[in-house]
Amino acid sequence: MVLTFFIIIFILMMNFVWRYIDELVGKGLEPEVIIELIMYATINMIPMGMPLAILLATIMAMGNLGENYELLAMKSAGMSLMRILKPLFWVIGILSISSFFIVNNLVPWANRKMFSTLYDIKQQNQALEFQDGLFFSGIDDMSIRVEHQDPKTQLLTGILIYDNRSRNGDMTTTIADSGYIRLSDDKKYLLVTLYHGETYEQSRNYKWYTNSTLRRHKFEHQEGKIPMTGFDFQRSDESMFGDNSQTLNINELQHNVDSLDMLVNNLTATAYNPLLKERIFRKDSDAIAEPDSIVGDRSAKTFAPMLMDSMANLGARKLNAIYNDALQAARGSRNMFSFDETTSKEALNQLYRNKNEWHRKLTLPVSILIFFLIGAPLGAIIRKGGLGMPIVISVAFFVIYYIISISGEKFAKEGTWSSLLVMWISAFILTPLAIYLSHKANNDSALLDIDWYIGRYKHYRDKLIAKLPNKWQERLAEREARRAQRQAEKRAKRKTKKANG
Repeated sequence: MVLTFFIIIFILMMNFVWRYIDELVGKGLEPEVIIELIMYATINMIPMGMPLAILLATIMAMGNLGENYELLAMKSAGMSLMRILKPLFWVIGILSISSFFIVNNLVPWANRKMFSTLYDIKQQNQALEFQDGLFFSGIDDMSIRVEHQDPKTQLLTGILIYDNRSRNGDMTTTIADSGYIRLSDDKKYLLVTLYHGETYEQSRNYKWYTNSTLRRHKFEHQEGKIPMTGFDFQRSDESMFGDNSQTLNINELQHNVDSLDMLVNNLTATAYNPLLKERIFRKDSDAIAEPDSIVGDRSAKTFAPMLMDSMANLGARKLNAIYNDALQAARGSRNMFSFDETTSKEALNQLYRNKNEWHRKLTLPVSILIFFLIGAPLGAIIRKGGLGMPIVISVAFFVIYYIISISGEKFAKEGTWSSLLVMWISAFILTPLAIYLSHKANNDSALLDIDWYIGRYKHYRDKLIAKLPNKWQERLAEREARRAQRQAEKRAKRKTKKANG
C-alpha cells in the first residue's frame, strides 16, 4: 500500500506541476519555496490518492495470495474469506479513521498554505533575464531591449530603454552602446549603468498633439537607481484565504453553512416580499395578509372557483386588458426577481461549496472502506498479482468513481441536486457492487475466469447445434474439421521451423 500510494501521489503531482509550470518558471524562486509548495500540494492530493492506493494494493495482495495458491490452502483448512480478511479489516478501519483527521485537520491547513504560496508566486514579477534582440517587459511601464549579453561578464550591448513611468505622460527613450542593468541584492531597486548613449525626453501636456517638446542630450556615463516592487518573494497574510471552503474543518464548515443558510433565506425573503406586494398581488391586499390562502388548500377550494366565476361575467375586451396587464406584471416580476437573484448568487454558491466540503470530509473514510471491499474480492477472484491486471481494474473502477463524483458535484454547485445526494451517490452505487463481489469471492465464483466463460460458451453452442437440422450440423462439422486441420498444419510448420533451427 505504501508503494502504490507514493506512485499514485507522484502521478498526481506531475499533473499539478504541469498545471502551474507557467507560474513557477522564470521567476527566480528559491528551491525552498518550490519544495514547500510541492509538499503542500502533496498533502492536498491525499484524499484523491488514498482510495485508489487502497484499491490497487488490496487487489495486488489478494491476487498474489490467489496466484500462489495460498488462498486455496487457507480455504481448504476451513477458513472463510471474511476470516482471512479479518486482520486487513482492522488495518483498513484504522486507516479510515485516520483519513478523517487528515482530511479534516491536515488538508485544510495545507490548502491554506498552498493557496497563500501560489498567490505570492503569482504576485512576483518575472526574473530579470534579457534575451538577445527581444524586449523585456517584466517591469511596469518600461521596456528594455538589448542586442547581446555577455554570459560571463553580463555586459549588455546595444541597449534600448522605453520609460513611461512618468505620471504626466512624458516618455523617455534611452539608447546606449553598452552597460549593466541588474537588481540590487534586496531586489528593491533596479541599478542601471550605461556608457556612450543618448536620451530623448518627450514632454506631453494637454496640447501634446499640436505642441510637443522633445529634449535630447548625450552622455558618456550614466547611472540610475529605480525603485522596483514585485521582484522579491513576499509572504502574504494567510488569513486572506481563511474563508475558502477548502481551508476549513468540519466545525467551521457547519458554522458557515448555518450562517449562509440564514443569509440566503433573508435575501430570498427580501426579494420575494416586494415581488408579491408590488408586482403579483399589488391590487389584492387580502392575499398578502394571509399567505396560506395563496398556497394552501383553501386557495384551491375557494379562491379559484370565485376567480373563474367573476371572469366569466367579463367581456372579451376586459379579459384581453386583464391578460395584457397580467402578462406585463409577470414580465416585470421576472426581471425584478432575476436582478435580486443575481445579488444573492454569490451567497448561494458559497453555501453549496461549504455543504459539498462538509460531506466530502465524511465520504473519504467510507470510500476507503468501499474500495477495500471491492479490491479484496476482486483480487481473490482474478488470482493475479503484480502491476498488470490490478492496475487496469483499479484505474477502471477509480475512473467510474471519479466521473460519478465530479458529475454529481457539478450539479450540486449549480443547486440542481442536494449535496447529501451528490457527495454520497458514488458510495450508493459502489456499495451494492462491493457486496456482490464479496458474495461471489466467498463462494469461489469464477466471475473473471476467462476459461469458465469459454467453457460455458462451448456448452451452449453445442446444445444449440444439436437442435439444428442434420444438413446444417454436417456443414458446421465440416467447417470445424477444416479449421482444426488448418491449425494442425500451422502447428506442424512451426515445429518444423524450430527443428531446422
